[in-house]
Amino acid sequence: MKNVGVLLVWNLLVLSATGDLEVTKNSTSFRTSGEICLNGGVSVSSLTGGRHMFCLCADGFEGKLCETAKAQDCYVGVGHFYRGTVSKSWRGRMCEEWDAETRQRYLTSDVNAGRHNYCRNPNFRRRPWCYVRRNLKLVAEYCDVPRCTLKPTPPSPAATETQIAELSCGLPTRRMQYKIVGGETTAVEAHPWYAAVLRQKHGRLGLHCGGSLISPCWVLTAAHCIPDGSKTNMSAFSIILGRNRLHEENPAVEQQFSVEQIFVHEGYGKYLEFDDDIALMKLKAKDGQCAKRSNFVNTICLPPPQQFVPAGTLCEIVGFGDEKEGAAVNPEHLKEAQVNIFPDDMCAGPGFYGKRISEKMFCAGRLDWSRDSCQGDSGGPLACEVGSRFFQFGIVSWGDGCARSLRPGVYTKVSKYNQWIEEKTGLITSGVLYPEK
Repeated sequence: MKNVGVLLVWNLLVLSATGDLEVTKNSTSFRTSGEICLNGGVSVSSLTGGRHMFCLCADGFEGKLCETAKAQDCYVGVGHFYRGTVSKSWRGRMCEEWDAETRQRYLTSDVNAGRHNYCRNPNFRRRPWCYVRRNLKLVAEYCDVPRCTLKPTPPSPAATETQIAELSCGLPTRRMQYKIVGGETTAVEAHPWYAAVLRQKHGRLGLHCGGSLISPCWVLTAAHCIPDGSKTNMSAFSIILGRNRLHEENPAVEQQFSVEQIFVHEGYGKYLEFDDDIALMKLKAKDGQCAKRSNFVNTICLPPPQQFVPAGTLCEIVGFGDEKEGAAVNPEHLKEAQVNIFPDDMCAGPGFYGKRISEKMFCAGRLDWSRDSCQGDSGGPLACEVGSRFFQFGIVSWGDGCARSLRPGVYTKVSKYNQWIEEKTGLITSGVLYPEK
């Protein structure tokens, strides 16, 4: 199981490297309980009147109401997940049925448990292939299967204008990098929801954790960033929004707040260490107002309840955390890194974290173990782009060391906590935007 898990993640990383993962990254796995969007699409509504604007379609579907299935006889990445019915090699030879050993090892979840002669790529070759008879010998040949080039159907121009006018969460001002472990220096304009959580210790105010702005007055972070729980001295904390350099203030763009209320999840650490690792910090308003939206400060979107993105999706982490395990000082510049979502069964597998993983956690990283969150990144957001907007699917929680082999970062699954967030903050988290009631 350990090796199969590693191979699966390798395939996901290959998809990312080739750019084909864009098909998944810019689509959505959200579900809708309404009758507007079909086949697992989610309806995006306006704030004014709550009217339907357009559908964000699930991967594999397109059309105004997500009513049309995309062509399936093409492959993404190296085609490990190809499930089409092409059964001839590129030379025109008919494929042989898969042998019992291959079916049992790789194709148990395939069509008819692998009892077919369709082209597949179970062992991560360059593209789908099959066994054929050549001069009475059984040999492997690549198949004549095209690479997928389809992109998700974008919303209409009219809907996009309305979206921009009425929905502001999850929209970065600009995407920029100049060159988190293995990450690159970035600008806060690319992550305007990032909140630096500072704490007074030994008479000095220093970086303690990260967080994310989910509404003008509320920051989402990790429970383990609040070490004393309900007994925490709130006056010891300070939240800074819009900061690009850790030790360089810029009053023209930054917004700094003290904290007036903290909620730590009641279940934190009760059953598993770092289970329910989520907390909320309320900013203390100035002149009746909390955070002001600007090019450097904006809220991030929260995903609908119980929804998640597919394994392999490329997402982003950001923070001022250590650049390597055991580093003496935090980096001066804000850094970002891109990581892939790992399959749940792999993360909780015996070769990785096993029973230390609950259904409220997930793992993300890169198979070469070059990119990871680290000390100081705790509480920060893991954000994934869905329909040109960033949603916070994870909170940096824990992991064995930083960027260690077979020890990816572990994140709190945010969409498990919509109801808890609503109860504590009064925010509405069932739509795309999350205004205060």
